[in-house]
Amino acid sequence: MIFLCYPKCSTCRKAKKWLEENDIPFSERNIKDEAPSLEELKLWYSQSGLPLKKFFNTSGTIYKSMNLKDKLPSMTEGEQLELLATDGMLVKRPILIWNERVLVGFNQQEWENLVKELR
Repeated sequence: MIFLCYPKCSTCRKAKKWLEENDIPFSERNIKDEAPSLEELKLWYSQSGLPLKKFFNTSGTIYKSMNLKDKLPSMTEGEQLELLATDGMLVKRPILIWNERVLVGFNQQEWENLVKELR
């Protein structure tokens, strides 16, 4: 299992604590220091079943400073994925990747359901 996070993010810390409390082994990856590649993002997007917009950190300063709320609707999926790959801080976090399943953001109920399903 891969746990992509930003250590200073309170939601990421909460998710990590949940993983540890539930004895779920994971390898941690700092999303800022080791940003997801374009290939990884394409794969995770296809595996997640989520709209691509869910992969954007809409509360982040980069998202806001680039005015992406207005720009994304006119961009193709390919352009959006390429943009996401330029900076890990544009990507919503945490991301949990386990057995070709991808969860974006921390929703404890979704994470619990995945663990039950895959154990």
